[in-house]
Order: sequence, then C-alpha cells, then structure tokens
Amino acid sequence: MTRALGLAAAFLVAGAAALPGQTKVRARALGVPFDGTPGRYNAITDVAGVEVGHTTLISGTGRLQVGKGPVRTGVTAVLPRGKASFDPVFAAWFSLNGNGEMTGTTWIDESGFLEGPVLITNTHSVGTVRDATIDWMLRRGASFLWALPVVAETWDGVLNDINGFHVKPRHVALALDSASSGPVREGAVGGGTGMICNGLKGGIGTSSRKLAEDAGSYTVGVLVQCNYGSRRGLRIAGAPVGQELAEPTLCAAGKEPPSQAFLRDLEPCGRPGASAERPQPEGGSIIIVVATDAPLLPHQLARLVKRAALGLGREGSIASNFSGDIFLAFSTANARAARDSALASLEMLPNERLDPLFAATVQATEEAVTNSMVAAETMTGADDVRSIALPHDRLREILRKYHRLVPAP
Repeated sequence: MTRALGLAAAFLVAGAAALPGQTKVRARALGVPFDGTPGRYNAITDVAGVEVGHTTLISGTGRLQVGKGPVRTGVTAVLPRGKASFDPVFAAWFSLNGNGEMTGTTWIDESGFLEGPVLITNTHSVGTVRDATIDWMLRRGASFLWALPVVAETWDGVLNDINGFHVKPRHVALALDSASSGPVREGAVGGGTGMICNGLKGGIGTSSRKLAEDAGSYTVGVLVQCNYGSRRGLRIAGAPVGQELAEPTLCAAGKEPPSQAFLRDLEPCGRPGASAERPQPEGGSIIIVVATDAPLLPHQLARLVKRAALGLGREGSIASNFSGDIFLAFSTANARAARDSALASLEMLPNERLDPLFAATVQATEEAVTNSMVAAETMTGADDVRSIALPHDRLREILRKYHRLVPAP
C-alpha cells in the first residue's frame, strides 16, 4: 500500500465498483451474523438511482514532510439521483456529537432539501471539495444562482500529510464523474483512505436492507466513512472483539520515532506485548449517509437519521467528546417535489409504518461499520506509522468463542 504509482506519482483509483481482482472480503463472508435482509449489492446503491464514486490518493513513504507527503487520503461522492439529475431530494441531518463538519446543513434544516451530491473527505480539504463541487455542478449544467453543497469530513492526520492539502479540484471531479451504481468499493478508499476505525484500519463501508412486502418492499442503504472509537470498546455481533484482541493496532514501523509530538510514544511494531492505540483513542469521527426510496418527508427523515446512532452503539461507540458523529438521510421518492411553479403532489408514508425503516437503518449501519474494517488492509503512512487491519482469522475465533459465528453464505 505504500508504493507510488500512477498520476503525479500517486496511486489513484476512481470508481464505485471493485476493480478486476480487487474484490474485498465482506463481513458476512467471514460468518459475522447480522439481522435483516440485504439488497442485491448490500450497499447504498441498492436504493435505485444512487451512485457512489471514489478518488483514492496514496503516494510516498517515510518521514512526514508537510506539503510533500506521505499522502493517504481521497474523496468519496454519493449522488442521490446519479449524475443525470440534479432534482433535489427530501433530506435531514443529525449531529450525535459535533466535533466535526458537514457543510450545507443549515439550508437542509431550512428548506428540507438536499440539492446536490454528498462529498466526504479529510478535515482540512472540506473547502477545496466544496468549491470544486460547485464548479462540477455548473459544468454539468446545473442551474442555480448560489449553491450550498454538502461536504463532510473525518480526520486522517495520523497516516496522512493532512496539512499538505493534497486533495485538488480534479480529484473531486474524478470522484463525481466516476460515480456509478452497483458494487461499492470499501475499506481504505476515497475519503476513507487514511482513516482508523475502532482502533483498527478503517475507511468506507456500506450495507443495505430490503423490507418485506408487507412493509412496503422499500430499501434502506447506508454508507459510512469510519474513523471513530477505541479498540477496547469494539463489539461485533455482540462479541467484545476489542477486548479479546491482543495484537497491536497502531505502532511505529520506522527506525526513528514519529515527528508529530502526539505520536512519539507509540510502541515500535513487532515489540512483544505492544498494544498501543492512537492517542485519545475515543477520538476520531464518523460520517453516515442513509438513503431510502420510501416516501418520507423531511420531518420523518429527521427521525430516521437518528436511528443510525443505535447501529453505531451496537459497535461500541460512546460518541466521545472528541468525535464528530454526523449523519445525513435522504429519500429518492417524490421526484420534482422542489419545482418552483404549480403545486407539488407528494406521497408520505404514515408514521405508524416507520418502524421497519428504523430497524433497517440500525441494522445497515452496524453492518456498514463492520464492513469498513473487514475490507481495510494494514497501512503504513506518514512517519512510518502503521495502522493494523482487523485480522479475519482472529475475528472468526472470537465470534466462535462467544457462539456468534455462523456459516458463511
């Protein structure tokens, strides 16, 4: 993962679908049990019309040189109606803990609409991504006098030269242009490239749920950029996985201590008994995007989006003071509801029928977080700091110990 390849000496991957030969193992394939029935791709793209694209930037090795690297970052784009339509969708958002950023949310509160794509990147690239998204929308023919795009972030400053501002407008355009339906690449890709989740290597994860016919046959899809939480709190399928893992999760792989002061006490990789977590292990953040085709109005989406917190709690999150846990939900139903002339005819699911959607959101969030860790691979980044991936064999052993392992599908 540390070799330099491709564009501008960077390993750059765009697109939503896995590249040939790069299909990742997912949590269900390891025998992790989950509630509910997933859609065809078990991804947010199971909601018809939703497209996802990534730009992944990986270059350089060794000591951190601000402005030069090493680079472990990127951009992820979620387009509610795909590239072909800028028709706004009803939306709502929720901050479980607000040590983070998601732009454009005041207008979502005011108008009830999401009026473009959702972009996710690193903390210090939000401004660049926001401006580049406006430019991309204009070049694609969007008509507006002003725009307030939604751009969210999590912090990748442990592995990435975050103050080097390596995400450029062209990377944003590439993520948006390459967005597609179908399978979604997970793990250390896009905005999730340099992220650490529950003390282990994390990144992008996704999942979906298909409701039963008597509940409307609606679909709920979730995508996360996972960078929150400590290893010790991690639970998977109810098992205390984080407490059972004795392996190190973050360590110094170089000959010299890391140059960043807050990382200088990291244990060297390979030292017996080393089990260091990142400093302030409950810190970090997570961005969660929830999509559905159920006809929900903004006040109902405001209820739905809060249920993502319950899925996060199943994984052991305490919504730490240092964590930015910010969620957004949208509905692809009620096309043309935002038209500015005549009356809009709307459909709305009765409140009494929301419980299956609430359950689906909880279930898909839990699985998306787990998928983000299962798909991620061990990565060595700036200053030779190494983030260790969740070991699949150990996960299976722990689940078996707690009688949670099920036959893989």
